[in-house]
Amino acid sequence: MYMEHLTKQSFQDKVFNFEKNKDWTFEGKLPCLIDFYADWCQPCKIVAPILEELSKEYEGKINIYKVNTEEETELAAAFGIRSIPSLLFCPSEGQPQMAQGALPKETLVKAINDVLLKVVG
Repeated sequence: MYMEHLTKQSFQDKVFNFEKNKDWTFEGKLPCLIDFYADWCQPCKIVAPILEELSKEYEGKINIYKVNTEEETELAAAFGIRSIPSLLFCPSEGQPQMAQGALPKETLVKAINDVLLKVVG
């Protein structure tokens, strides 16, 4: 499955309209994981194929989006992105959580299960 690249506009439609709402309000139907990356970033290249795999494995359960911080500077600034890759986990309910760095697949799976799907056990 192709991971959608979000622009500021599609981000506001599908994730959070930060211009309209002060408080976090999730706009999406499925929980999502957003990869803030840049093309020149080596760790981003390491995490990209893992996210590609996860988007297939969790198809229909979560959405995985990508945001190019070089193109979407306003979006990156709105979330205070200082280092990349930065991964924003957005559950359907509750506050989003940010993780930084090229995390291994096991860590991402655990975070998806704990934060996004709230799998117990």
